[in-house]
Amino acid sequence: MVDRPDQVWCSDITFVPVRSGFLYLVAILDWATRKNVRWRLSNTTHAGFEAQPAASASSSKSMIYVAR
Repeated sequence: MVDRPDQVWCSDITFVPVRSGFLYLVAILDWATRKNVRWRLSNTTHAGFEAQPAASASSSKSMIYVAR
């Protein structure tokens, strides 16, 4: 059971169509509060694209990270 903030985070990635192609948006949300913990926008999905926001947000002592 998730009963407090910073206990479980989830992430999702989506693409945003723009005139020159696509931008990619990754967002990390706190499962309990549904608030945005971190987000990043990029024009590429290189290997560290999703991991970088998670690593920089991890200072909040989250116990579980669920990537979708």
